[in-house]
Amino acid sequence: MKILAICGTGLGSSFMLEMNVQQILSELGISGIEVDHCDLSSATPDSADLFIAAKDIATGMGHLGEVIVIDSIIDMDGLRAKLQEVLQQKGLL
Repeated sequence: MKILAICGTGLGSSFMLEMNVQQILSELGISGIEVDHCDLSSATPDSADLFIAAKDIATGMGHLGEVIVIDSIIDMDGLRAKLQEVLQQKGLL
């Protein structure tokens, strides 16, 4: 499985989101999931199984597939809850 953190430019905020996802996966004891980041214009439906982005750019992500929309890239509790829900649905947790 691959998770792709998305932001407008693919630099700071998506990288921070990538690190937060990796930290949460580590805390949950989940391995074998690839996490990366990129900008919205470079993301394609086949570039990941799951996409994560803040709500400010999520409206432009409908074409990508399964998207987790978060309120804030620094809200670890919100990200953890949404990520856990998806991982449970996929039988990974």
